[in-house]
Amino acid sequence: MSAQPDGAELLALAERVVALAAGDEQVEAVVVRDLGTEIKVYEGEIESLSSAQSQGIGIRVIKGGRQGFAYAGTLDVDVAAETLAEARDNAGFGTVDEFAGLAEPDGVAPAELPLWSDALASFPAERKVALALELERAVRGADPRISGIESAEYVDSMSEAAIVTTTGIRAYSRDTGCYVSTYAMAEQDGEVQTGFGFSVGRDPAELDVDRAATDAAERATRMLGATKPRSERLTVVLDPWVTAQFLGILAFTLNGESVLKGRSLFADRLGEEVASPLVTLVDDPTDIRAFTATEIDGEGLATRRNVLIDGGRLERFVHNAYTARRAGTVSTGSAVRGFKSTPGVGCMATSLVPGSQGQAELVRLAGEGVLVQEVAGLHSGVNPVSGDFSTGAEGLRIRGGELAEPVREFTIASTLQKMLRDVVAVGNDLQWLPMPAAGVSLVITDVTVSGA
Repeated sequence: MSAQPDGAELLALAERVVALAAGDEQVEAVVVRDLGTEIKVYEGEIESLSSAQSQGIGIRVIKGGRQGFAYAGTLDVDVAAETLAEARDNAGFGTVDEFAGLAEPDGVAPAELPLWSDALASFPAERKVALALELERAVRGADPRISGIESAEYVDSMSEAAIVTTTGIRAYSRDTGCYVSTYAMAEQDGEVQTGFGFSVGRDPAELDVDRAATDAAERATRMLGATKPRSERLTVVLDPWVTAQFLGILAFTLNGESVLKGRSLFADRLGEEVASPLVTLVDDPTDIRAFTATEIDGEGLATRRNVLIDGGRLERFVHNAYTARRAGTVSTGSAVRGFKSTPGVGCMATSLVPGSQGQAELVRLAGEGVLVQEVAGLHSGVNPVSGDFSTGAEGLRIRGGELAEPVREFTIASTLQKMLRDVVAVGNDLQWLPMPAAGVSLVITDVTVSGA
């Protein structure tokens, strides 16, 4: 995939479409091109190798409060003109909405972020395969108890997008990203446990295969001999991987669309103390460490650092142009979309502001509790309206401030509201993951652990 530094080709197509706007209609053209590779290996051989490119244009037309949308999976100029005509036709059947309208320039300049790597763009397929094979070998050699590997893979993506509107937006962005990940299986006395490891980067040179392998082996082997704990109320230390998933759930409740539709427990709570003073939650797609960092949002506005919870106080919901109008506020540069859809709204790179202590220190602080290293069914186990929280988990018992025996097949339960208030420490071990959230060790008191 070759991309010109200024995105001339994609911008030219978008501008050509927008120039066809008639009368007082608003027209938006979003042109996207993606290329991704996924390689899986098994026992020293390639199990699967796929390389897929997608490209297309999405067109919105808004006139008289009616919105029409259409898309095509090609960058052909004639097809783009036909797609514009289809979007116009669809607008004629739309319902009048007083808040309908495209985003308008807001004076915030997009950050210039080094998100594109020519090294990845020119990295040959055989070297990608070699990384996946190296990962598999490293996992097998990490511990004699490793009996097999459930998966070992290399994944990358290269994306570019141009957005042009009749309201004056003309934006382009591109980014690359890659990661290696693995699930290892450890066996002892007929018992098998699994553990995962990964490493992310903008290009392959940033990937740490040994770390991914070591993490997977350690997570698997330390769960050998796990038993079901007895039920009690305990302090839990969430592993960064678990915290990142927790933040993903929390981010949904701070989504302007969820709030407007009554699907958030935080609706009507702006300005209130909703969490421990130790909790400062930020959504910052301009942080280049984030796997999902981007310079512009799905409507072409500059992304920006949005502080959602500041020292426990709920400060902001994220919005796109439409939800902002309905809420009587301004866009936070948080529109999310592909070329096949109209803009949604969501957090893109959520993280907690780290504390000053590492995980070992937090375990000592917990005294008696559980280190939760993995959860199951988290999304189905959380109600974003009531805040009820219940999920299956596994991890290590904490006794006397030290990690002790492994435990599994238990449930941790509370509410999002209570868990946020009961945060007593935030770790300094911030980890950016291949997802729209970063992880950090997090200590939460008085959580119900239901086991035997």
